[in-house]
This record gives sequence, structure tokens and C-alpha cells, in this order.
Amino acid sequence: MKNNKTSSPAYIIILLILAGEAVFILPFVLQRIFRPTFLETFAITNLQIGSCFSIYGLVALFSYLFGGPLADKFKPHILMSVALMLTALGGFYLATYPTLKNLHLLYGFWGFTTIFLFWASMIKATRIWGGTDKQGIAFGFLDGGRGLTAALFGSVGVMIFSFFITKEIEVTTLDERREAFKQVIIYSSVAICIIALLVFFFLKNLNSSEENTIDKSKSLTLSSFKQVMKFRAVWLLMIIILCAYFGYKMTDVFSLYANQVMNYNEIDSAKVGTYLLYMRPVIGVVIGLLADRTRASLWIIIGFILMLITSLVFASGILNDSTTLLFILSIGTMALGVYSARVLYFATLEESKIPLALTGTAVGFISIVGYTPDIFAGPLMGYVLDANPGEIGLRHVFAIMSGFSLVGSIAAYFLYKNPSSNP
Repeated sequence: MKNNKTSSPAYIIILLILAGEAVFILPFVLQRIFRPTFLETFAITNLQIGSCFSIYGLVALFSYLFGGPLADKFKPHILMSVALMLTALGGFYLATYPTLKNLHLLYGFWGFTTIFLFWASMIKATRIWGGTDKQGIAFGFLDGGRGLTAALFGSVGVMIFSFFITKEIEVTTLDERREAFKQVIIYSSVAICIIALLVFFFLKNLNSSEENTIDKSKSLTLSSFKQVMKFRAVWLLMIIILCAYFGYKMTDVFSLYANQVMNYNEIDSAKVGTYLLYMRPVIGVVIGLLADRTRASLWIIIGFILMLITSLVFASGILNDSTTLLFILSIGTMALGVYSARVLYFATLEESKIPLALTGTAVGFISIVGYTPDIFAGPLMGYVLDANPGEIGLRHVFAIMSGFSLVGSIAAYFLYKNPSSNP
């Protein structure tokens, strides 16, 4: 690969950041921040929302496979803007409070729009923006900025929810809470539509000299898959992303933990999830800078170690409503570990010498296994939480997380020791 220094303007990465998180606000971020409210207003259980994520994950599984090569064939701004607009339309339907059956269909639809049309295009566009020497900071800005975007969406969402709750949350009716949460969903959908238009008109200028040399007619053939399968790093990244992404999915239950174990009310527990998101931009930028000065794989190992330690703390049962400071320190440290690993796993594509021209295909192939927690994590956590209500169930799911953290740290170590094995 040529020494393609970062030359794209700053507004490109800002658009990628906005789009990169906006597309996931409706399927994931709202229920992460408003988990107790989401379950109550839709009248569903933890297992049932987990089943929605499974439908999403099953559609995403095939979307990764075919959407990766698609990103090597078409311009990112086209695929990403269409994905955002379709996802937002799904949000307007979500605001009608569909039945569980239709909620399953909606999550399947989102699995198509957010992954087939969007995911690999976003990763490839970020890699192009970063050049050969700024991959850490490029993906650090992307994930950190996505965290800030999610936090801002969450903060405004909490404000809107609070605005439409005109009295103490404890004495409101279910219909009043449903109406307030409906306004949060509509606001989010409108914002995503606006971002879709910005991406379509202003992301056209992203370019790479190497990208222009690709024969687009060959991008959807089996030869591309055969080529990426020869890279040792591709297989290790499958394991690393699977374990790191399971850890990220665990952040979904922080607001639930605050509500059920720390005895926070619905608004305060939602704030816990929102405040946590504000750590992502700081962690993303700092870890990205450190990775460019050392190696991305080193910081992934450190992230997994932090995840392992803190998941064992949560699983131990020592946290309760009288250990607020320890709870805050624990979720902060876990967030540092989760976001460190999450920020950098695709930054290792450059470290592993995977050609830019095969980025979309490599991302799609890796993601088939790496993002399977979208299929099993939700039902697994939902089953454990519903079978063991309250603190016991939460302790069990964090114990499961500790196992994934251990496996991820081992895979990251092997990647660090031997990052590239070129075909």
C-alpha cells in the first residue's frame, strides 16, 4: 500500500462520527439508556427484547457477508445515506408501539439497513480517512465521537422524556410514560433523517488513490473472500471482536443494574447509561493516540484485562446501594476496558497488512463471527435475568462476561505477537 497520509478534511470524520452512531440509536442506544422504560412501555420482558436482538443479528449475519463486498463496489456516501434514511423510517414506525411480532420484523429490517448498506462502508471510509499512519486516531475519533454522539442523543432524550413527565415519575401513569417516550423516539428519527441528508451531500469528497485503482467489477467474486481468508489476523479478529462486542452488549444492563441493585429511579438509572457514554470520546481519542505511538493490539489486550477484572467485581456481589463510589469506579473502569478494545479492533487491519482494496470484504467476513453476540447475547442475558430476577441474575451475566474477557485477551495476545501473515 502506498503511504497515503491523512489528507481528507476534518468535516469528513465528523460526518462519519455522526452517521456511525445515529444509525444505531433506534435499534440499540435508546433501549440501552431507557432499558426499564423501554420494557415497561412496550410491555415486554428482558427475554423478549433479547429475541428482537436475535432477529436483528440473524439478518445482520447475512448482511455482513454480502454487504462487505458491496462496500468495495459502491461509494460510501450513497450506501450510508440510504441506510440512515431507511433506519429513521423504521423509527417512526417504532413510535406507534408495534406488537412484539411486528417489533421482531422491525429489528430484522434494521439488521438489513444498518449492516448490509452501512457497516462496511463506514469502516472503509474511516480507514481511507486515516491513511497508513493515523489508523489509531481515525478509529479513535470514530468510536469516541460515536460515544459523544450517543451521549448527546441520550442526554437530549432524557431531557425530552423529563419535559413530558410533568410530575414525579413515581406517580405518573403508564400512558403518560408511553407518550413521553414516544416523543423521544420521534425526535431521534427526525435527527437521523437530517444526518442522512448531510452524509449524501457532503461525504462525496472522500477519496483514496488506491481505491480508485480497484476493478469494481471483481469486487463481488469469491476470489476476494479466498484472499482475505489467508490472513491469520482475520481469524484472530473474529474471536477478538466477538469477545469485545459481548462486553459492549453488557453495557445494556448498566441502567438496569442501577435501577434494581443500586435502587435508582427510572430517570436516574437512564442518566447512568448516558454519563457512561460521555467516557467514549475521551477514551477513544486518548487510546487512539497511544495506539499510533505503540500498537493497537497492545491496547486491546489491556482493554480485555480491565474488562476481566471489573466483570469479576460485578459478579462477586460486593456492590450494593451502600457502595455507590465503588459502583461508579467499577462501571468507569469497565467502560475504559470495553471502549479501548472496541475503538481499536479495526485499526489492526493496517497493522496486519490487509490491503485497502479488500477492506470491505475483510470487514464483512470478520463480522460474520465477530458480531454474533447480536444473535445470542440478548436472549442469553434476557433468559438469565428473567430466570434469576434482580441482583442474582445480574451477577450471573457478569460472570459470563468474565469468560469472554479471558478468551478475548488470549486472542489479542496472539495477534500482538504475530500481527501479519501475508498471503
